[in-house]
Amino acid sequence: MNISSIVVQTLPKFLDGVVADLKNCEVCDYHMHDEKGRVIVTIEGEDVSEELGKLKVIEAIPHVIAADMQMAYSEDELDANIKVINESDAVPSLLKNEDIEIERVIYHGDLKKKDNELQEFAKSLSNPDGVE
Repeated sequence: MNISSIVVQTLPKFLDGVVADLKNCEVCDYHMHDEKGRVIVTIEGEDVSEELGKLKVIEAIPHVIAADMQMAYSEDELDANIKVINESDAVPSLLKNEDIEIERVIYHGDLKKKDNELQEFAKSLSNPDGVE
């Protein structure tokens, strides 16, 4: 289950209508707003895709200027990513190669460019099941 908070922005003159629309739509839960036109809602979904669909519904409400995710919690995806991290070797192979002369190693601030394994590891965090 994913839960995310959304800050919705509208102009103060449209605030009452936008709040009413948010309260009446079935994709979010209204929590609070201020006089400047900022509204706080939360959405829930089985995955990020479902949440993004709900975010698009909120963005389509008349007079909504912006709707941005501020905080997100993803129980299942977090557990899957922790499993990938725990089962992976994140040390680049360059650092494990005992045949490299240390004097010849030039550090440019990014070992990921030296080793494709870290890039693949990062991709696996975004897609632990390997489904595109």
